[in-house]
Amino acid sequence: MVKNNSIQFKSRVKELAVDYVVILLYLVGLLLLNLFFYFFILDGIPQLTVFQSQMIATIESVIPVVLIFSLLDYKKPYGTYGKRVAGLRVQYKNHTFSRSLIRNTIKFLPWQLAHIGVVDGIYSEFTTLNSILFTNAGIALAILLLCMGIFRKDKRHLGDLLAGTQVISIKEPQKSLSD
Repeated sequence: MVKNNSIQFKSRVKELAVDYVVILLYLVGLLLLNLFFYFFILDGIPQLTVFQSQMIATIESVIPVVLIFSLLDYKKPYGTYGKRVAGLRVQYKNHTFSRSLIRNTIKFLPWQLAHIGVVDGIYSEFTTLNSILFTNAGIALAILLLCMGIFRKDKRHLGDLLAGTQVISIKEPQKSLSD
């Protein structure tokens, strides 16, 4: 892995913005599909339990996004649409899909933790320990990952460290992974 990663902060912000728009487009499409299903097939939005709402949020949004981003990072050109626009790619110590999946699972874990907390909070008016802990854990983990990506010299966050990956500039010469 590159010890002193020269990725510009501006490139990472560009990557984040493009990937955020891609996720928003997916979520808007999902919303429209769900509304169509609820109003034209079920004749209205059904009453759901907390567990059912948690499962819908996880299965329809988090899992597909993790899988799509993992696949994009795993296959050439080794990056999401945001990475491609920003001139970045993922470099692997051991190039396997499971490494990409680990990286993206950790990267999107704050989103899932926040889902758990917010969904529970909607049902409990944010008075339960779960709603407070999960929401704040999601925020804290997101801040940790962001700070690691900004302040570490190698620009690796927790997902990169666990997966043996690193985001590098496409313009960077290929370096030995043991450097």
